[in-house]
Amino acid sequence: MHQEIRDGFSATIGNTPLIRLRRASDATGCEILGKAEFLNPGGSVKDRAARGILDDAERRGLIAPGGTFVEGTAGNTGIGFAHLCNARGYRCVIVMPDNQSPEKAALLRTLGAEVRVVKTVPYADPNHYQKLAPRVAEELGAAIGNQFDNTANRDAHYATTGPEIWRDTQGRVDAFTCATGTGGTLGGVSRYLKEQKASVRIVLADPMGSALHHWVKHGELKSSGSSAVTEGIGIGRITANLEDSPIDDAVQVEDPEIVRTTYGLLREEGFFLGSTSGTNVAAAIRVARDLGPGHTIVTILCDGGHKYASRFYNPEWLESKGLLQYAG
Repeated sequence: MHQEIRDGFSATIGNTPLIRLRRASDATGCEILGKAEFLNPGGSVKDRAARGILDDAERRGLIAPGGTFVEGTAGNTGIGFAHLCNARGYRCVIVMPDNQSPEKAALLRTLGAEVRVVKTVPYADPNHYQKLAPRVAEELGAAIGNQFDNTANRDAHYATTGPEIWRDTQGRVDAFTCATGTGGTLGGVSRYLKEQKASVRIVLADPMGSALHHWVKHGELKSSGSSAVTEGIGIGRITANLEDSPIDDAVQVEDPEIVRTTYGLLREEGFFLGSTSGTNVAAAIRVARDLGPGHTIVTILCDGGHKYASRFYNPEWLESKGLLQYAG
């Protein structure tokens, strides 16, 4: 079998396989397929956004050779940027909130990024990490990624992730579901799939504490409850990447279901994934049951579980949140 030789880190991003999730498929009578974004070279779906944003900055002359790149991130996009900055000769500075798993900050430092961990505050606060990052960039005379409102993010998914799903399902996709933080994956994939097949159902998967479920259902940003286990998804505003995206419905996934689904993927199918992947698969199962047997639902397996060992995969931590019983 011929194996393509890829040229460096950037060219290794994308063309991840679709994996049939056996338990979820058998339980629903549908084909539930997970796009294995954890196989990207930086370990997550965010490699695509990082490459798209950095490519766009280079095309527009926003970063000079040997320059500095700054991003505000909950982790995975920063990891993608750190890898790419190493590959392209840039300095990388990451601003991240202190509510993320410590493994993410440690990994970023190992990759050579300068990490500025800041207090977690509401988005309205001027010291929110997304608002601090542009000030840091200005202070350093650096380029800024601005992943939440830089539509090069969703453009990357429109150009790659969406076409790959369409190609690998041979157009036999009935629904797509995923959670959103920046809105890039959902925004780009939804646009591409809807252009190919208007009947494809696009469903936003949302954790408790996010305002997006209510927004999709009722047209108003309103949150309820909270999630202890999710990181980087579920927000309280409409980003530029999410704005005007064709979304048909939303499902809200509570922490017990996230834990049960994510641990089920590990113990029953061998996939060691983060909690966002569990959120996505739980939503895909709900959509499959709504549609009925015989349909094909695609979702995103965002990243591996290694970065969550101290929290999500720590029995003592889960027990402290009252969630250990759902880990099986």
